[in-house]
Amino acid sequence: MLVRCWGSRGSIPVSGPEYCRYGGDTTCVEVRSREGDLIILDAGTGIRNLGDRLIREKTRKVNILFTHLHLDHIMGLPFFNPIYNRKFSINIYGCPFKVSSFETALHGIMKSPYFPVDLRQLPARVRFKDIMTKSFNIGSVKIKPIYLNHPNGGLGYRLEENGKVFVFLTDNELGYDLPGSQPFEYYQDFCRGADLLIHDAEFDREEYKKFRAWGHSMYTEAVELGIKAGVKRLGLFHIHNRRTDTQLESFLKDSKRIIDKNGCGMECFIVGNQFEINV
Repeated sequence: MLVRCWGSRGSIPVSGPEYCRYGGDTTCVEVRSREGDLIILDAGTGIRNLGDRLIREKTRKVNILFTHLHLDHIMGLPFFNPIYNRKFSINIYGCPFKVSSFETALHGIMKSPYFPVDLRQLPARVRFKDIMTKSFNIGSVKIKPIYLNHPNGGLGYRLEENGKVFVFLTDNELGYDLPGSQPFEYYQDFCRGADLLIHDAEFDREEYKKFRAWGHSMYTEAVELGIKAGVKRLGLFHIHNRRTDTQLESFLKDSKRIIDKNGCGMECFIVGNQFEINV
């Protein structure tokens, strides 16, 4: 699998010289299987540039997996040009809510008076598929969802192909018992032996004291999860919208110190715009 990041910021997109290295777009990750299947994780603002690339490549079949419906993960969808192209076939996957389907909930941002084009009147062939925690396949990739510890809920994903494993857990709070939340060990088992784990790492220790129960983790907790789960590579993700490149480098340096102290060979890095890795 090829994994490429088009956006990793949390809450709101940012711009400015202090954010140049890791970028300012919100969550969007592209996955390409060895068989050529395209899977997109979330539709934050990063999906706009990805969509332009897909049109140039003449890629015509798209699968979008949503983790949840908070604005930073869906705000790019109205500007994803393939949805306005009749040549595209787009499958959209998401977790339904108690009161509505995922389609109905997503429809809320693409209809009058909030947007001039209605989600249910798009030129592209768009199909909605509600998913829970049962495993399913997209082409050659087996996908296992897991519930996230996040306000209003959400899903993380374990993607497997030819013995390789990529786990994506954004917007996941490891250190606080939200209503209906899962224990640390639950995610440890889910991530066991992954070749790549990309995990929420929004806060440092002092920040976390102010934002407990917001549904995000400290970067040190993401490192701890990676170590205990025996992960080969860890990507720190869901970057705070005020986090500068310099601060991120400090996070990374401390993360590597913790890894070395534990005698672990896990590789660690910041996941920013245009980050790319083969799993």
